Amino acid sequence: MQKLLIWVLACFTLPNLQAQDKFTFNGYIKDSLTGETLIGANLSCKPENKTVVSNQYGFYSITLKKGVYSVTCSFVGYQAKEFVLNLSDNLQQNILLLPNSAQISDVTVYSRKRDNNIKTAQMGKFELSVNTARTLPAFLGEVDILKTLQLLPGVRNAGEGNAGFYVRGGGPDQNLILLDDAVVYNTGHLFGFFSVFNSDAIKNVTLIKGGMPAQYGGRISSVVDIAMKEGNQHTTQVDAGIGLIASRFSIQGPIKKNKASYMISARRTYIDALAKPMISKTSEYYGSGYYFYDLNAKMNYQFSEKDKLFLSGYFGRDKFNFNNTKRSFSTTIPWGNSTATLRWNHIFNKQLFANTTLVYNDYRFSLDGRQNDLNLRLSSGIRDLTAKTDVDFYPVPEHRIRFGLQYTYHTFLPNILSGNQDSVVFSPNNSTRKFANEWAVYVQDDWEISPKLKLNLGLRYSLFQQVGRFTWYQRDASGNKTDSTVYGPGQHVKTYGGLEPRATLRFAINENESVKIAATRNLQYIHLVTNAGSTLPTDLWVPSTLRVKPQISWQYALGYFKNFGNGMFETSVEAYYKNMENQIEYREGYTPSLKDPEEEFVFGRGWSYGAEFFVNKLKGRWTGWIGYTLSWTWRRFPDLNDGLKYPSRYDRRHDLSIVSSYELNKKWKLSSVFTYGTGNATSLPERFYFVGGVLTQEYSRINAYRMKAYHRLDVSATYTPQPKKQRKFSSNWVFSIYNLYSRMNPYFIYYDQEGTAAAGTLKVVAKQVSLFPILPSVTWNIRL
Repeated sequence: MQKLLIWVLACFTLPNLQAQDKFTFNGYIKDSLTGETLIGANLSCKPENKTVVSNQYGFYSITLKKGVYSVTCSFVGYQAKEFVLNLSDNLQQNILLLPNSAQISDVTVYSRKRDNNIKTAQMGKFELSVNTARTLPAFLGEVDILKTLQLLPGVRNAGEGNAGFYVRGGGPDQNLILLDDAVVYNTGHLFGFFSVFNSDAIKNVTLIKGGMPAQYGGRISSVVDIAMKEGNQHTTQVDAGIGLIASRFSIQGPIKKNKASYMISARRTYIDALAKPMISKTSEYYGSGYYFYDLNAKMNYQFSEKDKLFLSGYFGRDKFNFNNTKRSFSTTIPWGNSTATLRWNHIFNKQLFANTTLVYNDYRFSLDGRQNDLNLRLSSGIRDLTAKTDVDFYPVPEHRIRFGLQYTYHTFLPNILSGNQDSVVFSPNNSTRKFANEWAVYVQDDWEISPKLKLNLGLRYSLFQQVGRFTWYQRDASGNKTDSTVYGPGQHVKTYGGLEPRATLRFAINENESVKIAATRNLQYIHLVTNAGSTLPTDLWVPSTLRVKPQISWQYALGYFKNFGNGMFETSVEAYYKNMENQIEYREGYTPSLKDPEEEFVFGRGWSYGAEFFVNKLKGRWTGWIGYTLSWTWRRFPDLNDGLKYPSRYDRRHDLSIVSSYELNKKWKLSSVFTYGTGNATSLPERFYFVGGVLTQEYSRINAYRMKAYHRLDVSATYTPQPKKQRKFSSNWVFSIYNLYSRMNPYFIYYDQEGTAAAGTLKVVAKQVSLFPILPSVTWNIRL
């Protein structure tokens, strides 16, 4: 810690040691129409050929020798701005870029600068335009940024129509998903078929699947960093959309022009309203239904040229009701996320930018069941309180240094059961709440060693402490409690920690080609163990404890990147190997219960390796990309599968996505998406026999079989009217067809009996369940 403090002190004093003929040019890069800051915009200064990229809040800073420079500021989807800079003193200036609505590359996935994939020392990073998700075919017309990410190489979907995803052989809990710095623990509505992210509220989406920077931690596979819109600072803007199953409404505008703005966005399904007329009041199921809703809100206020405050929040809920009057039974199942983020930006000087953040996030699931006079309630969840500070330091153009620290207090709420019958109230002592402190401190430097070599070097140290209240039970071979140790409030139960080095080196062959190599170590202290393929509302998050160790991964990657055709094509090939220790699964024969779930865990290791190929066409009326992944993912647990290795449920040998958009004319834009993937690994019964007159099945080894290959073609057409007279509003229609040729992809396989044993005609037949045939949809979007 002393060395870190000395290093930070040196950062503050270094600017005073710079030559007196150097000056700093700094400020914010913004959208000229809305005042929104632009993340990842590029500022280049010639003749020195020095470049700086705006940070997460649109801030830039570059220190140059006294002189005259030709400055170019660029951002995809905006008109580049060029001007002459006569730098003879420190200068603070905001740069405004004008959106270019005719920019065809808005409907592609791109790096923020078209040669960023060549020049930066970052691997496996994609910036996703929200316009991409809006233009591509959508499941039932609901735009979904997570499903768009599934079309990138190295990212595979969790199943038919599912918003869950796996990255390079990792599980769904190994992805760090952030919404304005708040962790989102459950990303799915409707049991995972839609994501919780409303595209109307989203400003920027960043995926990092290799070479994770040191500022991120707590997960071992990937980062999805999502930033909400800040709100139009100049004028009030209204956006709305009506689809087959949901509608959206957003409003944003200034509170005080150029000082403060707000954004509010809401979405709700009307599945319950559509289904209600179809269920007769005399039906035993009358009153059953389902719906979900989201609410995003954000406001910001600039107190001075150096200080800005942001307050944002998200609240979303799913609610499922089921009634059966014939059996006098009813149940209500609500679940959802709540987050709140308070951020303060402060500019200490021309080269030093800091952001301090306070975060509250909460995920809750509950089930209320009633039958006659018996009432039961089951609840679970996780709640976090987080404080952190991140500092960006720009001493010279060759270095961009970032450092910071973070603290999180976790509260884990496992299955808690309570209820009553008549006047009898019962609250079984099954509550095993767990508490933990998580600390992290990091430093990283993006260092341009020479025009050929660039190094992104980072080091993160993390510490995790399980604390009381907690009771540790010792058990005998039969699982009976024999002794216990009681820990009081705040008392340390178990502490884990370790260093997490991160390094990526880029070698530029020329202006259009580069080779990169990366090595990263990650620790993950909280875990999600599930029998399903994606995060479900019933899944439980558990901490590292006396029994459960943190997951540890080392990932190594090598990539070749090349752009050609004068920036028309962007291509890359990345190979990777990832080793994962302390992986968790349920023991064989596990059935859900109210026991502490960690008593049912077994532990092992995993590893994955593969190659990812990416070709992206950025210019012209026809744009799109092809992504292909060849990969292997394995697991080995001493207590599973007789200790033999087996393919993970996340294993997919071949994964192909072909995405295409064509601008037919100013009114019509056509898009299509084709996906192909090797079938999911699964375990199936291999033998059937009678025991005591009961048909019994004997399963294969774990994941010894494959389902049929998955493939699907989706198409869409976007119609934007071009009125002869100018109107106060604009609108478009999006017509989509999901699964155009109605491929019945396997969702799961079950076995059914035909005939009888007594007659000698008994057959056991495997049957496939598929979810979605061809599904057309239409959505109307309007902007005022």
